[in-house]
Amino acid sequence: MRVAPSLDAFSSAEWANLAGASRENQATPYNPFVSHAFLSSLEDSGTTSPQTGWQPQHLRLENSDGALLGAVPCYLKSHSQGEYVFDHGWADAFERAGGRYYPKLQVSVPFTPATGPRLLVAPGRDAGAVRQALGAGLKTLCERLGVSSAHVTFAPETEAAALEEIGYLRRTDQQFHFFNRGYAGFEDFLASLASRKRKAIRRERREALGEDITIERLTGADLTEAVWDDFFRFYMDTGGRKWGRPYLNRRFYSLIGERMADDIMLVMARRNGRNVAGAINFIGGDTLYGRNWGCIEDHPFLHFEVCYYQAIEFAIEKGLKVVEAGAQGQHKLSRGYVPVTTHSAHFITHPGLRDAVADYLVRERAEVAQIGAYLEEHAPFRKARD
Repeated sequence: MRVAPSLDAFSSAEWANLAGASRENQATPYNPFVSHAFLSSLEDSGTTSPQTGWQPQHLRLENSDGALLGAVPCYLKSHSQGEYVFDHGWADAFERAGGRYYPKLQVSVPFTPATGPRLLVAPGRDAGAVRQALGAGLKTLCERLGVSSAHVTFAPETEAAALEEIGYLRRTDQQFHFFNRGYAGFEDFLASLASRKRKAIRRERREALGEDITIERLTGADLTEAVWDDFFRFYMDTGGRKWGRPYLNRRFYSLIGERMADDIMLVMARRNGRNVAGAINFIGGDTLYGRNWGCIEDHPFLHFEVCYYQAIEFAIEKGLKVVEAGAQGQHKLSRGYVPVTTHSAHFITHPGLRDAVADYLVRERAEVAQIGAYLEEHAPFRKARD
C-alpha cells in the first residue's frame, strides 16, 4: 500500500482499468466523477490542494510486481466544507470535549454529492479482498498520520457494508433520483403521474419558457470557452448568493471541457440573444448526474426546467436508467424524483467519540428510513402503477 500525493502517481491508462472509472471497463457502469479526467482536473486547477484544505492522499494498492490492484481517492482535510455528509456537530462536540477533530481523512469526490465507487478495484482481482485491504489501509493511514477519523462518503451500499464489517460506522442519508421505467418520451413519463402532478409539470414547463426563453443542450465541441465564461458567471453569482462560498474555479471548467467534453451535457437558457441560466450534467454509463446550476436572471420555474425536466427528457432520449439531481430537495418529489437512501462509512479512532457517534447513528438511520417510507407513499405516480 502506497500513499500518493497526487493523481500523477497513476497513469491515466491504469486508472481507467479500475472498475467504474472509464466507459471501456464494462464490469461496472461508468461513473465520470471517479475518472482520471475529472479528478485530475480538480488537482490541476488547484481546486483540491493543501491551500484549499483538500490535500490529496490517494491510496495505491499494488502486488509484488508493482501492478495496480486497487485505489482510493482520498484527501487530508482541515475542515468539513464541500462534502454534503455533515459532521460539523461531531467536530464541535469532540473539540469542546478537548479533542482535535481536524485534520481528518475524506474519501470522496470533492464537491460532488453523487454515489459512486470509492474502493476502486482493478479487473480480474478478488473485489472483496481488495476492498477489505483498502479499508484496512485507510485505518492504518489514520493511525500513522494521527488523525481523528476517515470518512467514506456517497459509497455504494456494498462498499459501505464491507467497511462496516471491519469496524467502520454506517451512516445513511437521502436523495431524490428519477428512474427511467422504459418511457418512450417525456409525455409517456407524464402519463405515469397522477393527473394533478401531470398538469402542474406541464404548467411549469410552459411558464418557464414564457418570456421568450429558449433552451439549448450543449456537449462535445459545443462547449467553447465563451460558453464556460457564461456558465462560470452563473455559478459564481448563484453560489455566492445561496451558499456564500463557490468551491470550483474557472480553470476547472476549462480542463473538464478539454478532457471530458463528451461526458458533459450543459443545459443553457437564452433570452434576448444571451445566456441567462444554465445547469451542468455529467453523462455516466447508465446515469445522468446533475450538478451545478446558476442564473443571472430570475424567471418562474426556470430552475425546474433547466435542472430537472431537461435532465429527465435527455435521459429518456438516451436510454439512461437514472437521473441523480444532487443533494437534498424534497421539492423534487412532486417532479418525478423519488427518495433513495445514500450510504457512507466512518472510522473514528477515539473510543469515546466513536461510541457517541455510533449511538447517534442508530437513531439517525431509523429517522432516515422512516422519512423515506413516508415520502415513498406520497410519490406523484398514479396509484395503479406497478
